[in-house]
Amino acid sequence: MDATRRVTAVLGPTNTGKTHHAIDRMLAHRTGVIGLPLRLLAREVYDRIVARVGPSVVALVTGEERIVPERTQYWVCTTEAMPLEIGADFVAVDEIQLCADADRGHVFTDRLLRARGLNETLFLGSDTMRGAIAGLVPHVTFLRRERMSTLKYAGSKKLSRMPARSAIVGFSVENVYAIAELIRRQKGGCAVVMGALSPRTRNAQVALYQNGDVDYLVATDAIGMGLNLDIKHVAFSATAKFDGRRMRALYPQELAQIAGRAGRHTEDGTFGVTGEARPFDEDVVDAIESHRFAPVRKLHWRNEALDFGSAERLIRSLEEPTYNDWLTRAREADDLLALKALAALPEVQDRLTEPKRVQLLWDVCRIPDFRSSSGVEHTTLLTRIFEFLVGRGLGGGRIPSDWLATAIKRIDRTEGDIDALSRRLAHIRTWTYVSQRKNWVEDESHWRDETRAVEDRLSDALHAALTQRFVDRRTSVLLRRLKQKEALVAEVNDKGEVTVEGEFAGKLEGFRFRQDASATPDAARTLAQAAIQALKPEFHLRADRFYNAPDTELDFTEQGGLMWGTNAVGKLVKGSEPAKPAVEAFVDEEAGPDVAEKVRRRLQHFIDRKVAAQFEPLLAMGRDEALTGLARGFAFRLSEAMGVLPRDAVASEVKELDQEARGALRKHGVRFGQFTIFLPALLKPAPTRLRLVLWSLWNGLQEFPESPPPGLVTIPNVAEVPKQHYTLAGYHPAGTRAIRIDMLERLADILRQKDSRAGFEATPDMLSITGMTLDQFADLMGGLGYKGEKAERPKVKAEAPKTPEISEEAAAAIAAGVPIPEEVSILAPVAEPEAEAAPEMEAFYTFTWAPKPRQRPERTPRPERTEGEARAPRGDRARGDRPQGERPQGERPKGDRPRGDRPKGDRPKGDYKGGKPQRDDRQKSFEARPPRAEKPIDPDNPFAALLALKGKV
Repeated sequence: MDATRRVTAVLGPTNTGKTHHAIDRMLAHRTGVIGLPLRLLAREVYDRIVARVGPSVVALVTGEERIVPERTQYWVCTTEAMPLEIGADFVAVDEIQLCADADRGHVFTDRLLRARGLNETLFLGSDTMRGAIAGLVPHVTFLRRERMSTLKYAGSKKLSRMPARSAIVGFSVENVYAIAELIRRQKGGCAVVMGALSPRTRNAQVALYQNGDVDYLVATDAIGMGLNLDIKHVAFSATAKFDGRRMRALYPQELAQIAGRAGRHTEDGTFGVTGEARPFDEDVVDAIESHRFAPVRKLHWRNEALDFGSAERLIRSLEEPTYNDWLTRAREADDLLALKALAALPEVQDRLTEPKRVQLLWDVCRIPDFRSSSGVEHTTLLTRIFEFLVGRGLGGGRIPSDWLATAIKRIDRTEGDIDALSRRLAHIRTWTYVSQRKNWVEDESHWRDETRAVEDRLSDALHAALTQRFVDRRTSVLLRRLKQKEALVAEVNDKGEVTVEGEFAGKLEGFRFRQDASATPDAARTLAQAAIQALKPEFHLRADRFYNAPDTELDFTEQGGLMWGTNAVGKLVKGSEPAKPAVEAFVDEEAGPDVAEKVRRRLQHFIDRKVAAQFEPLLAMGRDEALTGLARGFAFRLSEAMGVLPRDAVASEVKELDQEARGALRKHGVRFGQFTIFLPALLKPAPTRLRLVLWSLWNGLQEFPESPPPGLVTIPNVAEVPKQHYTLAGYHPAGTRAIRIDMLERLADILRQKDSRAGFEATPDMLSITGMTLDQFADLMGGLGYKGEKAERPKVKAEAPKTPEISEEAAAAIAAGVPIPEEVSILAPVAEPEAEAAPEMEAFYTFTWAPKPRQRPERTPRPERTEGEARAPRGDRARGDRPQGERPQGERPKGDRPRGDRPKGDRPKGDYKGGKPQRDDRQKSFEARPPRAEKPIDPDNPFAALLALKGKV
């Protein structure tokens, strides 16, 4: 061997700088080729070299990607894609221990045996390859590199206690996704790295981890192949994997390759297990920590001197055995299986007429099954591609552009979940691989760009889907800023939405922070702490703005809540008096006592002014010192009822009021109605709404009655609703409806003018006041104590005035313009009346006073009179022997039934009732009242002159 063509094997554990050393050595030569085990690693090395020498002299060649500048000097390739015929000065093969891999080992073994640089060749890998390399490569020089940091076993750790900057390793897609979801819930999120990801997606995910957006990485064993990441701890979630044919335990050297990703440069790293993985045995731990493993005894090999004479001869050459003690024939790879399947098809056999076609068939069979589809499906696709490429000549055909465009169009969709996007990425990798083959498609440059663009779009969509599913960006940002001990910036927009460091944290409703419920439980505490700490200044600013806000911005709800715009800021609570409620402010403790007190004072001012404005007539009556005696007591009773009192509840108090007391109360707007005593000003919608809330507070109701909509004269009378609720709302129940109190009194004024004994009909005024139909009005009157008898009668129609008709002779004379002769009758003869049609009937009601009979108390047995005992005189009979009156007291205030032409309430007592004198055989009783105080006659009174004449006439 020429001394200038030296071969060096740089061996050692991970984190020894072997790849970095190879890059330096390659750039020291004019040209060079480096082969790497993964497309992801090839892209990483390509980016590093481009950063040093520029893109114009660096090529990237993988199965699915090909970037080859015109002045290429340095080739960065996957091991399978290494160009061996260009005669580069420098050649390097990384991870050479993969010669022992059952699936790809024959490729690496071939590079070990045949790949040589004109000046220098490097083989990089594990020290377990020392014996095999020495036995197969003559005159090789070994260079041992030691690990730059220490690797220690940390035992088993739960995911919830996993330290930051950790990588959790799984060996299936399902396992990776399950771990990533758990990490997101407990730690805020993680990045996901798998070998099936495109370089674009993998780089975006790694950037999340490297930039510190997330502190955890969930990956497959792909991270063991040279990916340089800032990992401090590697945890295995399992210690076995499916190798394509069976489940098997990982070898110690495979565990070490993955665990060695922990620790970077001189920083020490640790490894261990998590989840259901069993802790490592002491022997395995010692081997990993000391980097001592059993040497590789056999390398997988496949013959590279292929015979393309026929398909059978090609298969035999691929299966040719080896007689080297260091080599063992590789098991059937996917490409060989595909070749056997296609060669057995008659349509393919008929086309294998030349060695070039056999070679073309082999090239087609080497298309990887990126989709991991069934053998039949993959074979069908390869057969179709081969038929296109064979064409009519010797391999001179092309894949049709329209067929390829249709296939790519089906894939070029970015909607869907992670699994759907991953499948489309696998499909597009097939067409990316096909477009990289020379002379397989028309316009190779176009289809390479097209497939690359589709892959980029799918990669971006997959990265976004992974990030959305497995990264809680808000929590990760907050954790990072808190870890850096930086002040967090919070903002509150016009809608009250709170963002911390640009991430949505919740909503500020009044003076309470409502955290976003989508945050994970562990992250929720951090989020709340960060938001509250940053919101303290906002609480004070908002309290000042609230304190100076006008009353028009505040309101109360019908359930006692206090609102500032659309935000609840407090509620009403029971106070010392019904019309003096207290308030309770809704303020977070974190806002501080000063803010809470300022909000409470402002709410108290608001409700005090609201009560003073709405109940002004009632409050003025309570302050009137001119009210004394019974009038003052009655005013207090009316104030307790908040301006509305059923008359039957205070019948005795009303009876005791003289005209002077009533006049004093009327000056304050009090109306003594037949059914209700009230202040008309307090029946308006706003005071009514406030009255219901204050009364409900005072009586401790859990659910407050709501006021009816304004403007309704009647509302439904619901049996479950207490009568007092209707009274407070300003309505009086009667029948199936409840009528507004003021309209009821107007109706009562009309009814008092009717003869309720003889009966009367409803007038249009009555129906207009209630806004009811006749049947509805009859039901209302029944509720007021009247009996309505329905009947029918012919409907009286107003007769239209009849225009006399002119006789025919008179009409002819008028038409001729001559005088009408005297003998001619002007009027036409009267026609015979037609038979009268059936008269139209109308319904009407006759109402009479018919109160419900009272329940009489049971009589006590009358004592038997002894013979000769005289009967007691009727007038001497005790008044308690029988109930007085014709109805029970308290059922309805005395005088509820309309009587006569004058209102009942203020009419002096006498024998005149209902316009007819009535006999009363009952013995009357009299009582003395205090004499009225004589008032001086007012000289301005218009009746003063009449009073002066009194007694002189």
